[in-house]
Amino acid sequence: MAEAGGIVAIMAGLGCLLVVGVLGWMIVAYNRIVRLRNQVAASWAQIDVQLKRRSDLIPNLVETVKGYAAHESATLAAVTAARTGVVAAANAEPAARAQAENALTQSIGRLFAVAEAYPDLKASQNFAALQAELATTENKIAYARQFYNSAVQSHNNAGQTFPTMLIAGLVGFKARDFFETAEGERGPVRVRF
Repeated sequence: MAEAGGIVAIMAGLGCLLVVGVLGWMIVAYNRIVRLRNQVAASWAQIDVQLKRRSDLIPNLVETVKGYAAHESATLAAVTAARTGVVAAANAEPAARAQAENALTQSIGRLFAVAEAYPDLKASQNFAALQAELATTENKIAYARQFYNSAVQSHNNAGQTFPTMLIAGLVGFKARDFFETAEGERGPVRVRF
């Protein structure tokens, strides 16, 4: 009889250890997913900072080009419209935000192509400084996008792999969208002389 009571006590102890172990694992998994979610949010904030910086540079760049290339109003209007689209998409999901940002990037590229036709504009110190600052900002945006997408990948992996997907499903974590490049920017670069 005492032997049966000892076995029951051992089984109860093992059961308690198992419950404590599972609860401990659940806490660790939940905390990991929360840290990854916060990493995604922080990296998105870094993208947002750099995109705002670029957006703030655009009016100065447009004004500088206007002084030299006034009859290029269609290009200037396209840049201004693209910037307006970016401002309107400021609080949008990454996919919509990326689409607006990619339209701005393309219009800036056309603006720089217009600048090539105006030697006085290219020689302007103000234009050169704005162009250099914009190039630096574009590099920072590229790095911030890379960091964001890496954080999204880690977050999504944690939420979609076993066994942490069990916790992610219980607490309602959702997969995040990547900040993707526009379809037109994925093809080969064409160089013409």
